[in-house]
Amino acid sequence: MNILMLGTIVNIVTIVLGSIFGILIKSSFPEKINKIIFQAIGLFTITLGISMAIKTSNYLVVVFSLLIGSLIGEIIDLEKYLEIIPKKLNNKVKNSSDKFSEGFITATLMYCIGPMAILGSIEEGLGNYPNLLYAKSILDGVASIALASALGIGVIFSIIPLFFYQGSITLFAGYLSNYLSEALIVELSAVGGILLFGLGMNIAEIKKFKIINMLPSLLIVIIISYSFV
Repeated sequence: MNILMLGTIVNIVTIVLGSIFGILIKSSFPEKINKIIFQAIGLFTITLGISMAIKTSNYLVVVFSLLIGSLIGEIIDLEKYLEIIPKKLNNKVKNSSDKFSEGFITATLMYCIGPMAILGSIEEGLGNYPNLLYAKSILDGVASIALASALGIGVIFSIIPLFFYQGSITLFAGYLSNYLSEALIVELSAVGGILLFGLGMNIAEIKKFKIINMLPSLLIVIIISYSFV
């Protein structure tokens, strides 16, 4: 394994360990404790999303990226196709919990969407010490305890998309370094922040947003930023 993947590997290990611990202590967690933990995580996610989103100075780029990306995702119905993955995994592990898919999708979105996943992978891919990914590993490990205690084993399987997502960015960051401007990273993080805001609303059960169908916005913002910023 390429040494440049160390940050992602550490991230995966902390998630697995945290998830296992969360599953083991699940029975000792009353429902009201799980609920308040998720409300706290939801509010934190909302706050993190806002802090990311307000850094943009190109609001039109962010708005049009979200509109176009969300329309594409809704037309394709990306959510329906992505739900096939956790259902197949659920069948393989013979898990009867109806929260398997929710745990897989929620954890995947939480771990993959955000500036630390993007910037940390780029930092490591460019040959720097993976400080951001190590910090992210601690946060994800703690979050996985609460997620797994409430949503079960599906949280562990989120390491699969996380590995390919962060690993791909890390491995190709060197090749893409000439194209990764600071302005593009800001706009990408801003769109990711808004999606995190919606995810936080889902986690806190304030309102349900179809975040998966909005994911193409992350690709659209890159295209628009290259073309007009």
